[in-house]
Amino acid sequence: MSASEATANTAPTHLCIEPLTAHADFDRCVDVQQAVWGYDPSGMASQKMFLLASQIGGQVLGAFAGTRTDTDAGRTLVGYAMALPGVRNGHVYLHSHHLAVLPAWRGAGIGRRLKLAQREEALTRGIELIEWTFDPLEVRNAHLNVARLGAVVRRYRRNFYGASSSPLHGGLPTDRVFAEWWLRSPRVLAALGGQPQPGEAVAAAVEFEATEFVDVPAELSQWKADPTQRERARAVQARNADALESAFARGLAVLGYQRIASGGGRFQLGRWDEPFSY
Repeated sequence: MSASEATANTAPTHLCIEPLTAHADFDRCVDVQQAVWGYDPSGMASQKMFLLASQIGGQVLGAFAGTRTDTDAGRTLVGYAMALPGVRNGHVYLHSHHLAVLPAWRGAGIGRRLKLAQREEALTRGIELIEWTFDPLEVRNAHLNVARLGAVVRRYRRNFYGASSSPLHGGLPTDRVFAEWWLRSPRVLAALGGQPQPGEAVAAAVEFEATEFVDVPAELSQWKADPTQRERARAVQARNADALESAFARGLAVLGYQRIASGGGRFQLGRWDEPFSY
């Protein structure tokens, strides 16, 4: 579940990304979570969840504005990524449950840098796959996940989290798709643009033929926020759910995502022929 990235209000002079282990830092994560999603108490991940994630083979990585040599008071936690360990068919992977960046710090690439830090740490442990869910109605998230990180999407779940108290979700069902980030795949290496780990070759751009498209209108975020327009957003959600579920059932996958001139987005679907699956 990821927070969308918006236009930057502030760009950090120094940004440090590091593992979080202290209770005080987990408290800060809870504060960032509240600032991003605005959940009521029943929807919040507690400090204990961050603690457990850090202790059971997951990840809790914090992005600080300020250097490691600054005093604690001189550094601000501006974002974090939290992942939990999972096992499928005998293979260990990570499920990235939260990626959050404070509203005033979005648009400076912090979310992408947190994802790259997750990838780097996972690869040091031999983990080849990180998954996460995201709202297919959120254009910025979809573009980051598919176009800029190289994730593929093959699964859709309607109302996955149940009712949400976050204003970001506009009272709609919490429909989600699953991003599969195969960390060493040619698609990911190409999307990262020459940022492989040691021993990995830089991949050329991965070509694919898009055979189907699913569009998200630019106005959708406004419709979600306006109770008088919310049924229009709900109708788009249902239409796109049908289209994506049908495509996935026929063996197609989301392999690309295009930002269109209106401000909307377009899922590009085709056959995924890379041999990665658990």
